[in-house]
Amino acid sequence: MFIGHVAVGFAAKRAAPRTSLGLLVAAPLFADLLWPIFLLLGWESLTIDPDPPNPFLSLSFANYPISHSLLALTGWALAAAGIYWAATKYGPGTLWIAIGVVSHWVLDFVTHRPDMPLWPGGPNVGLGLWNSVPGTIAVEAAMFAAALWIYVRTTRPRDGVGRWAFVAFLVLVLVIYAANAMSPAPPSERAVAWVTLSLWLLPVWAAWFDRHRDPVPPARATP
Repeated sequence: MFIGHVAVGFAAKRAAPRTSLGLLVAAPLFADLLWPIFLLLGWESLTIDPDPPNPFLSLSFANYPISHSLLALTGWALAAAGIYWAATKYGPGTLWIAIGVVSHWVLDFVTHRPDMPLWPGGPNVGLGLWNSVPGTIAVEAAMFAAALWIYVRTTRPRDGVGRWAFVAFLVLVLVIYAANAMSPAPPSERAVAWVTLSLWLLPVWAAWFDRHRDPVPPARATP
């Protein structure tokens, strides 16, 4: 799941309006931000199926307990939320950063085959939504559309950056998703790692356009 993770960040903006969208997007992507680094360091690994049943199944996640196990992500969530709380003392943002980090495991549990570890060395689980390309696209598209609806009702552009950088971000995310859904199997583990490192751009970009958008005041009830 990719745009589903981004959707969690957009939706969280309503609950934590003072928190940068960059951080709210980084939280649910956190596991995938760490993962390519750990791949390049040799701490985690994957295998590639050169002839997968569908593009979502081209990667077999053989070993990623530090970045993707439920126990590890719970620890990462507590650490990230603790740092944010120490810096801001903002409760809603602290809560949603923690929820966002752990949500990565929950969404991957739904989509992945049984390769999501509960803890390092523990059992692997997964419901396997990725076995169905139409099902995967339908679920993620619905999540993304709902999250965008929440975000655009929560914020409004202050200037051209707030409007057009936001639109360009959406186009980029959808292009990345379409490429993942239609591309052949990647050539190597290192190629996967280097390409995945580009995800670090997304929180930075989200923080940029979010600074150029203002919160929408809540509607007043008519007497």
